[in-house]
Amino acid sequence: MVRFIILLIILVLALSYFGISIRNIVESPTGQDNFTFVWAHIKEGWELLVVWVAGIIQSLKNIF
Repeated sequence: MVRFIILLIILVLALSYFGISIRNIVESPTGQDNFTFVWAHIKEGWELLVVWVAGIIQSLKNIF
């Protein structure tokens, strides 16, 4: 977790160094469309993972 936070700080500093505004990216229509696209795929992947884990748990219940 600490590594992730440090990596995030380094990423923000690198973006700042190159003059890239995270706020402008997030508030732009293209940025919002990209985030919506990625979020939809993350949700779909999560749902598939939950179904897969539920199937494994159900199989283990049937065995025991």
